[in-house]
Amino acid sequence: MSANDFHHLASLFPDEVVTHSLVQDVELPGGAGTFALITLDNGLDHTKPTTLGPNTLVELGTVLDGLKERAARGEIVGVGVTGKPYFLVAGADLSAVKTLKERTHGLWMAQLGHSVYATLANLGVPSFAFINGLALGGGLEIALQSTYRTVSTGAGALALPEAFLGLIPGWGGVYILPRLIGPANAVKVMIENPLSNNRTLTGPQAFELGMADALFEPADFLEQSLAWAADVITGKTRPERRNAVDPLDDTVAVEWASAVSAGRAFVESKTANAAPAPGKVLDVMEANRTMGQAEAAALECETLAVLMQTDEFRSTVYAFLDLVQKRSKRPAGAPDRTLARPVTKVGVVGAGLMASQLALLFARQLKVPVVMTDIDQTRVDKGVGYVHAEVDKLLAKKRITPDAANRTKALVTGSVSKEPFSDADFVIEAVFEELNVKKQVFAELEAIVSAECILATNTSSLSVTAMAEDLRHPERLVGFHFFNPVAVMPLLEIVRAPGTDDAVLATAFELARSLKKTAVLVKDAAAFVVNRILLRLMGEVIAAFDEGTPAEVADNALRPMGLPMSPFTLSAMVGLPVAQHVQESLHQAFGDRFPVSSNLQKLIDNGVQSLWAPGPDGQQTIPAETLSIMSFGDTPSTAEEVLRRTQDALAEEIGLMLSEGVVAGPEDIDLCMIMGAGWPMFLGGITPYLDRAGASERVNGKRFLAPGVASAPQ
Repeated sequence: MSANDFHHLASLFPDEVVTHSLVQDVELPGGAGTFALITLDNGLDHTKPTTLGPNTLVELGTVLDGLKERAARGEIVGVGVTGKPYFLVAGADLSAVKTLKERTHGLWMAQLGHSVYATLANLGVPSFAFINGLALGGGLEIALQSTYRTVSTGAGALALPEAFLGLIPGWGGVYILPRLIGPANAVKVMIENPLSNNRTLTGPQAFELGMADALFEPADFLEQSLAWAADVITGKTRPERRNAVDPLDDTVAVEWASAVSAGRAFVESKTANAAPAPGKVLDVMEANRTMGQAEAAALECETLAVLMQTDEFRSTVYAFLDLVQKRSKRPAGAPDRTLARPVTKVGVVGAGLMASQLALLFARQLKVPVVMTDIDQTRVDKGVGYVHAEVDKLLAKKRITPDAANRTKALVTGSVSKEPFSDADFVIEAVFEELNVKKQVFAELEAIVSAECILATNTSSLSVTAMAEDLRHPERLVGFHFFNPVAVMPLLEIVRAPGTDDAVLATAFELARSLKKTAVLVKDAAAFVVNRILLRLMGEVIAAFDEGTPAEVADNALRPMGLPMSPFTLSAMVGLPVAQHVQESLHQAFGDRFPVSSNLQKLIDNGVQSLWAPGPDGQQTIPAETLSIMSFGDTPSTAEEVLRRTQDALAEEIGLMLSEGVVAGPEDIDLCMIMGAGWPMFLGGITPYLDRAGASERVNGKRFLAPGVASAPQ
């Protein structure tokens, strides 16, 4: 493509926040010569990461062309690239990429990046990347395209996350990285980390892998990097690439094939190959082993252009950017933050596993006293002991300092009496999921706590409104539903009962923010959002099984969705009695849409904890004694029929939830499923998937989301 094409592409984005390329000449120490240092800076504070849009790339390319001319005239001996505080670059501007309607424009975007980066790699003098902070995707590829790299020990979040985002590292990463750090390490960075909750590397970890040539402390990082660059330019230092490989070497060729094969197995296990991007990363890596860099660049560009037009990519950007990055920070329906009241002491009723996890979370994040209560001292001691043991684990992993460990332990105490709650600002119950038990707890609490104390329930399915019926101050009660494990799952469903007042609700949202949780406001309806959707899904699959569908067919029918686990596995993880109890609550609330399986009850009655068990060949199987407990119908379904049935059931249930006003919109349904159930970004949560599958229109006569929100613009 031509320079005119690049400028035309840039003109399509008049509102781009441009990351400018600011150049200054630096005299290197020891008389090494004049060095041109480029600082990438969008002129905004650290809350606005630098990104790479078309206008940014055109400006960077123009600057590099000028520096190449200066290098040819002998005016400079080297060029460095660094970033504003805390950032090198956060990668491509996904909001810009998402709006590209034509495949040609996506191809131009890919080619523009390659053109600019090729200039950086071929300036006629050495180029250096000084990785001072976060470097993601195209930001990290700037470093990879440089001749040499330094990294700060304080730099966090170094990654090539494109497989997670529905793309490939398209500006040289797939070509350079396996040659620089070895194919197995490259697959870890490009496949395993992105598909493991988008894991990133620290500066020291990147250095250890060989992604950087030198590691310096943040206090004088730029000064040390410039001194190191001077030594490299003068020949005093010769960087060693300990993990670098020659892809044409016969031994490396075997390692390359093995790494790609291992990557494909990992992708299949994580996504059931339901998303195209991870497989494309491996396709390109496999093909480019015998290619030159120019040929590999053309392959990357073509692949990127195709992926940019997929609905999976657009759903991922919708999920990641519109929901996780934006909507989660401005919860729909949350009251004014100024109404929130301070929370200086927390009470937790119960000392079981969930209660103990809550106590640990409150103590670590709020750093306020937390009191746990239970019916006897043995239970209380066990709960407090759990908290202390978990703190010790964090200390052993060096996740917290010894001082922080001691302070956290000291904050958590236990009591068999609820009297210590008299000066608490917030008390949450995590007792048995039985309405009368919870109502009794709240009656006892209301006799002890202050008039301003907020009462919260961690119920997963019971009516908050019913719990408040007998309270003298029902306006103080709010649902505060966490997901298990509490430390890992980011979602918090905040349930507003009809009487809950705005100050209580505002305090709940501020607490969620302080706890570093994603809060979604939900109406008081049975099972709220996540459990209602999951139980509808599980109910359809279990019903198909009860009707005579073979277990392996029923349980694997949803694999094309790429969910984190199969329905039967999820049932076993939740616990069959718990799953059945919630299903019974939903059946009572909503009738036959949530059938109660008699087979599941038979398993529970006989102490069976999971349908599946390892067979003699290592494969999952249902033991004969388990099968003998159950009885089945004679109307089996195919996997395709089970999938379509489940899609339609989910579309129906979500349609009903929206009509009931359970949440403000389909975006909140999607945010809940991503943050509370770990559903894949490439699904967009759930509603974009149901739109793509046609279920939304089959059942409701319309899509949940308008075209262009999580699909191709029209």
